[in-house]
Amino acid sequence: MTKEHEHPQADITKILGNRGKGPAGNTRQWIVWVVLAAATVLAIFAWGFSRGKEQVGYRFHEVRRGDLTITVSATGNLQPLNQVDVGSERSGIIRSVEADYNDQVKVGQVLARLDTAMLQAEVRKASAALESTEASVLQAQATLRQAGAELDRMRQAHELTGGRVPSARELDVAEAALERARADEAAAHAQVSQARATLESNQTDLSKALILSPINGIVLSRSVEPGQTVAASLQAPILFTLAEDLARMELHVDLDEADVGRVQPGQQATFTVDAYPERVFSAEVVQVRYSAKAEAGVVTYETVLRVDNADLLLRPGMTATADITVNEINDVLLVPNSALRFVPREAGEETQEKSSVLNKLMPRPPRHAREDSRNGRATGTLRAEQTVWVLRQGSPVPLQVITGATDGIMTEIVKGAVDSGASVITGSMSIKK
Repeated sequence: MTKEHEHPQADITKILGNRGKGPAGNTRQWIVWVVLAAATVLAIFAWGFSRGKEQVGYRFHEVRRGDLTITVSATGNLQPLNQVDVGSERSGIIRSVEADYNDQVKVGQVLARLDTAMLQAEVRKASAALESTEASVLQAQATLRQAGAELDRMRQAHELTGGRVPSARELDVAEAALERARADEAAAHAQVSQARATLESNQTDLSKALILSPINGIVLSRSVEPGQTVAASLQAPILFTLAEDLARMELHVDLDEADVGRVQPGQQATFTVDAYPERVFSAEVVQVRYSAKAEAGVVTYETVLRVDNADLLLRPGMTATADITVNEINDVLLVPNSALRFVPREAGEETQEKSSVLNKLMPRPPRHAREDSRNGRATGTLRAEQTVWVLRQGSPVPLQVITGATDGIMTEIVKGAVDSGASVITGSMSIKK
């Protein structure tokens, strides 16, 4: 018989380490099988005995009546009510800077001064040109009077001589000279107006050499130093940034599109900042803007909250986390969300293939609840049928309840076989004896 056609018994014998043949090899083989079977039976018995020593314990929470506050969270930054960038319309060299960071300024207060040597020279030049044109007016007026007197004299002579002297041609020339004198006077007046406008323009440029504060406020930033050259040929450079009345500020937060339908102007809010982690500040919603912002596929809507900052603790640019109160419900039956998520071990094993761990930790609302949400009902006030478990005669018993609003920790029970004082199961644990 070839090696390929050997009986399988030979392979088993080789595996068990018995290369011999005969009754002695068969006896050792049977002993090994008996030992393996006995070890298996002992292991099964020990496992069953250890399970018999385990019992399931439960954690409970007593159902109570209380108040429920529904909030929406958003993050944003504090901003002043009015922020103004102050620049210069004129180019030149900064001669002096008269305001610094955090300085309180008034309307019309000088913040900085430009060098005015060239501007003053332009003003003097324009003033001299105005005086020259005014003298030209006097000269034109004198010429006009002379031409008028000459025309009157010639007309008298023409009448006295019966029209012989002066001739008609000479009278026409005199009348033309009078008209020219009148035109020269009008031109002189126009030159005066032009010179005066040039002077006013130069005086305005000179006044713009003083950088003045347009508002009452505080200096947030200063980006200019004495001796620095300011070039305003293409765009007015920003020299100072002022904030008006930091005693009142605004908090601009980005509200998620899922929450924007529940937030309305007039709702109250609280917020915290990292600078004062133990202090809670108050705010009020004043505007929910319609324009959307989309970043990385997330759509948000900018919402403005009015903040009272009388003690000046808050500063522009601070990051704040706000909780906007969208609904308040008083004296309702409350159950913890952990009780709604709880499923007994036996029931959980039956439905393990149908539910993932994520769904158990964060259960989704029933389909009809989600449809109500799409139809415009607020997510925090949906009514859905859910299950809570109570312990009766040592075993968990399910009770169907209708839930309402939730704040993420506690949920309102609208209807069901659970009353105040009942103990609902919130979790389980293994107890070994």
